[in-house]
Amino acid sequence: MTAIADMPEVPRAARRPQTGNPALRWLRTNLFSSIPNGILTVVLLAILAKGIFSFVQWGIANAVWLTPANDSSACRAVRGLGACWAIIPEKYRFILFGTYPFDEQWRPALSVLLFIALFYLSTRRALWRRELVLLWVGALALISVLMWGGVLGLSFVSQDRWGGLPVTLILATFGLAFGFPLGILVALGRRSKLPAIRSLSVLYVELIRGVPLVSLLFMASVMFPLFMPSGFNIDKLLRAQIAIILFAGAYLAEVIRGGLQAVPRGQYEAADALGLSYWRKNRLIILPQAIRHVIPPLVNTFIAFFKDTSLVLIIGIFDLLTTAKTAIIDPAWQQFSVEVYIFVASIYFIFCFAMSRYSRSLEATSRT
Repeated sequence: MTAIADMPEVPRAARRPQTGNPALRWLRTNLFSSIPNGILTVVLLAILAKGIFSFVQWGIANAVWLTPANDSSACRAVRGLGACWAIIPEKYRFILFGTYPFDEQWRPALSVLLFIALFYLSTRRALWRRELVLLWVGALALISVLMWGGVLGLSFVSQDRWGGLPVTLILATFGLAFGFPLGILVALGRRSKLPAIRSLSVLYVELIRGVPLVSLLFMASVMFPLFMPSGFNIDKLLRAQIAIILFAGAYLAEVIRGGLQAVPRGQYEAADALGLSYWRKNRLIILPQAIRHVIPPLVNTFIAFFKDTSLVLIIGIFDLLTTAKTAIIDPAWQQFSVEVYIFVASIYFIFCFAMSRYSRSLEATSRT
């Protein structure tokens, strides 16, 4: 009786059964719970409605979708009132593939599809086996054959002609694929008990993180060849790729190190009690838990580096954003850059949003 008497009394409003429309109840609770909240909700909805209406008027109702070949007169007639989406079918091949030979652009298009297929298959946990690694190796070899050519009857295309979306995917994919294991090794090195390894890891991280990516790309493009023997030259795309890998490895190392610190000390002691070696302990017990802890910041870093590939413009590499800027140099279409940037932004958004959604599902799965 005393225990029952000591129990807190449930408010009478909470004991009443909730009736009425669930949607109206949600609106009343979240958007119109008080007079200030109701006023703020109405004002924000009015601003949002105005913005949507203006965009529909500009981007759909008054837009020009198609024009005769390289004729922008119809777009100039509605400039300021409607969008000129006709620039996209006119310039999309240059935006997506740069100066790659026109008749051979099916090769970079197929390479992009192979990249997307690899990304999709890599998200299927049922396929996380050694065969997936072999699939990646084979697909990347096929992509190299498609892009370079020179074999199987394909004409050779130098890297100077590459551009657009394939270059962005190559830089981002290889940068993160090699930067991630490098980051793991550096993170383990920073926690090593050997002073030399720990000092070298700290020096690498602080040195790379202390300078912007632009400076690393500039050093890789301009300064690095000066230290090479006469006649020895590395392609600028490879130099940019190495700079991105080093930069990504330093940032990912700090993210992974945070995950390692979040693993309870008892896990290390249990692994040592089982007699596991250093590498088996980290591979089987420590790293899986550490990476699970830092999935959100890892994906945030992946998204940031995918967008940072646009900085390779400084060394003359035509990525997706650079080809978009170059496409509107044409005087006939120079006035319609907004539409081109919206088109490119939508491509970046699709890839980044896909990574974000997958990270959420992976994080939810790892908690179960």
